[in-house]
Amino acid sequence: MNKATSHITSLLKQPSHSLTLNSVLSSSLQQWRGIRVKVRNGNLDQALQLMQRKMQASGVERLIKQNVEHHIKNSEKRVLARKSLERRIQAQELSRKLKSILTKKVRGL
Repeated sequence: MNKATSHITSLLKQPSHSLTLNSVLSSSLQQWRGIRVKVRNGNLDQALQLMQRKMQASGVERLIKQNVEHHIKNSEKRVLARKSLERRIQAQELSRKLKSILTKKVRGL
């Protein structure tokens, strides 16, 4: 979150009457979400703290963290692929079991 906050403060060179997250996020996110914080008595630090809390509550912080790109080692990729495969197989088995239970109930067996 500190990286996002520092990015926002670097974009805001001069204090304004309201901080908008819309100016920071991409155009697709602008239409989807917007957070506005009023700066009272020129207190930018308090406004940034309030905006940080609002970002955490609305889930924008998670979106920012998801879009951070970094290098993933091949061993980590293999582990992630194996875990996703196991989840998919487990979900398929569960759906197969539920389907058989429901068909037995419908047929009255």
